[in-house]
Amino acid sequence: MRLFGFVREREWATLLGYVLLVGLLAAGYYYNVTFVQLGLLDLGTRLVGMTERQVSTWMAALALLTLVVAVATGVTMDRRGWSRNLWVKFRLLFGVLLVQFLLTLVAPFVGNVPAFGAWILLASVGLGVGIPVTFGMTIDFVPVEDRGYVAAAITAAAYFAANVYPLDWRIETFSAVMVAAMAPAVVGLGVLASGRVGAANRLVGALADQHEQRAFGVGRFCRSDGQTAPVSTRSFAFWGPVVLMFGVFFVDSLGFLRIVETPTFVQSAWQSPDFSDHLALGVVHVLGALVAGVLYTNFDRNWLFLWVFGLFSLTHLFYTTDVRLAAWFPGVAGGPSSPINSAVYAVAVSFYTTLNFALWPDLSTPETVGTHTAIGVGLAGWLATFLSTAVALSFESSDVTLLSHLNVVNALALLLFAGLVAALYLRRLVAAAWDSDGEVAAAHPERADGADGTEVNR
Repeated sequence: MRLFGFVREREWATLLGYVLLVGLLAAGYYYNVTFVQLGLLDLGTRLVGMTERQVSTWMAALALLTLVVAVATGVTMDRRGWSRNLWVKFRLLFGVLLVQFLLTLVAPFVGNVPAFGAWILLASVGLGVGIPVTFGMTIDFVPVEDRGYVAAAITAAAYFAANVYPLDWRIETFSAVMVAAMAPAVVGLGVLASGRVGAANRLVGALADQHEQRAFGVGRFCRSDGQTAPVSTRSFAFWGPVVLMFGVFFVDSLGFLRIVETPTFVQSAWQSPDFSDHLALGVVHVLGALVAGVLYTNFDRNWLFLWVFGLFSLTHLFYTTDVRLAAWFPGVAGGPSSPINSAVYAVAVSFYTTLNFALWPDLSTPETVGTHTAIGVGLAGWLATFLSTAVALSFESSDVTLLSHLNVVNALALLLFAGLVAALYLRRLVAAAWDSDGEVAAAHPERADGADGTEVNR
């Protein structure tokens, strides 16, 4: 890790950049996924009085609006050069945090559908602008070779805090805790963005040019044989990971929202009265994230995708098995679910979250990081999450049984796992065929062009 070299050389500004990125993304991820995904459901159904189907429609609108704003912001950042300007990113982020702080403060007082719709609209703007800004800061703060480990630290911090300090999933509780946590962050970001405090100016100035260094600016997957090889937004190298990450987020949210509505599944895990259960889940998340960080750094990203889909398939198989056994043997039903279920689920979530934090900056250069992170996180993250949330709520309101719901989720996870295995196998076959043709052409140069002028069929 280059981090240890920075420690030895006492590069304090660079080290603070690591801390800033971990803090910003861990806090942002916790807020946006937990508060927006779970808190809005409580707000819409309990305080506003909408049905779950109506809330699911609004959440789908939130996802679509967030994607549109994120892509517009990311493209604008790249075209105007803002993706290379850390001062602009800090000021945009300060505006985003201020909007989210005010929205969080007023959320418990939203009591009718028009107010709820206005809240959704403003939240979409904040989320959409925040995605390319925060993920784009990776090229300013973290060198490429450390991104897997930093992504693991972000994931571990977010999920450990979420499990060790669990919240009551009611909007009033969410709002009170989040406002208290966000207030000092608003002040701190305001100082960094203002340009009027000497120490803050020196810190931002020291970090602002790091993206010009190849070690920081050019992502891991934009390099080939020591040369810069940018990944095009229109290429399969970009859209392949987008499709896979869309599948990951969709499967996770589609399964999790139904699981947390089932008391037997959560009373020994996420809503357990026993603190040791929460601590155990937090530790599992940390260990899973660390393993994912090591794998991401040392192996091709496709192997991490295989692990994620395989783990989701396994965990939903466990859950569906529990449901079937309860149906077959009612006398043993009613007890808590096995802690192995939630532990395997936690590992899968840590794996894909680590991948999500590291992947998009590593598919980017300073000229493309705004667009790539906006599309990657906005489409494969937020849109997938909230569309699957809408589908899950629709299933519940349509009285789809728990077993049928989880069977759909497990089938999707298995399909994605098998599809990726098949795609990797076919890619190896094609590569082997090309290598074989190359060896034949080298061994028989006289066959490179036949007597009739035709080339060897490759």
